[in-house]
Amino acid sequence: MSITSFMPPQRILMGPGPSDIYPQVLQALSRPTIGHLDPLFIKMMDELKQLLQYAFQTNNSFTIAVSAPGSAGMEACFVNLVEAGDKVLVCRNGVFGDRMRENVERCGGVAIMVDNAWGEPVSPALVEQALQADPEIKVVAFVHAETSTGALSDAKTIAEIARKHQCLTIVDAVTSLGGVPLLVDEWQLDAVYSGSQKCLSCVPGLSPLTFSEKAIAKIQQRKTAVQSWFLDQSLVLGYWSGEGKRSYHHTAPINSLYALHEALVLLHNEGLEQAWQRHQRAHIELKTGLEALGIQFVVEEAYRLPQLNAVYIPEGVDDAAVRSTLLERYNLEIGAGLGTLAGKAWRIGLMGYTARSENVALCLKALESTLK
Repeated sequence: MSITSFMPPQRILMGPGPSDIYPQVLQALSRPTIGHLDPLFIKMMDELKQLLQYAFQTNNSFTIAVSAPGSAGMEACFVNLVEAGDKVLVCRNGVFGDRMRENVERCGGVAIMVDNAWGEPVSPALVEQALQADPEIKVVAFVHAETSTGALSDAKTIAEIARKHQCLTIVDAVTSLGGVPLLVDEWQLDAVYSGSQKCLSCVPGLSPLTFSEKAIAKIQQRKTAVQSWFLDQSLVLGYWSGEGKRSYHHTAPINSLYALHEALVLLHNEGLEQAWQRHQRAHIELKTGLEALGIQFVVEEAYRLPQLNAVYIPEGVDDAAVRSTLLERYNLEIGAGLGTLAGKAWRIGLMGYTARSENVALCLKALESTLK
């Protein structure tokens, strides 16, 4: 056996995630590892909570980073807030809405589905109709930014409808956090999870999570124990409590948390509104260039995510061959379509550090050359 150190090439990541990582974040990963109960590490975790509260625009005291990727953040929300027999309205307009359904059913809950076509946002009118039809529904779950299609749903309006019917909300913000407005307190969202590897441009493997006081009360009123020990947030709460009160739960991914702290410092220094505007500017540049190449978007302009651009593959073009050429010739990664869009669409990401004019220009030039 002659295995040597793995040395990956320098790619430009313009797929659905992960995104390019800030150089400062990569440097943060290499800082000395200290113990996860070290007073200095605890101080850093307290700062991390404050930075996450800023990113989510919330004062929720329970705002943490789950020591696992966004899929675990999703599961943490469902296993804590859904008990056997609970009815949950699940809004499905792509892959990740269907994953929500699977989580509900694995918790023993009953998933009531509201379906919209792939590429469309969740319809608030259909949510209203479903809640009127079944007053036993306790939770409304939806994807704010559907990564499989690039569609942005109206989280504020959906949450208003849910509150009117005394329902909690579970919101997938994996692709939206840091890329488009997400106002947890103003919109009164209850359980919101995200991922570190999208618009935060951090390493994969962490899931920012925030619970409202109503969500915490729901957990405290459970009749049964949470079926996942690791994701039971009533246990994790003791680990993320204030300095001097920290109790052992698990060995935190120390260096990855350094990296998330650094990514959130960069977001705070840039400013949330400026970050949202930067993603939008990059999207407009990409849109202009793609339309000049005759490439059409999957999602109507009013509902388009600037950071995740799903576009139809031109007729007669070999999907895999183009993506392979971009990777081999230009070190540029774009994403394939998922589900009903597999083989029919590309997903071009402009997330976090990737959302820069030079990357857009390279992508457009590489696509034009390859398609010719």
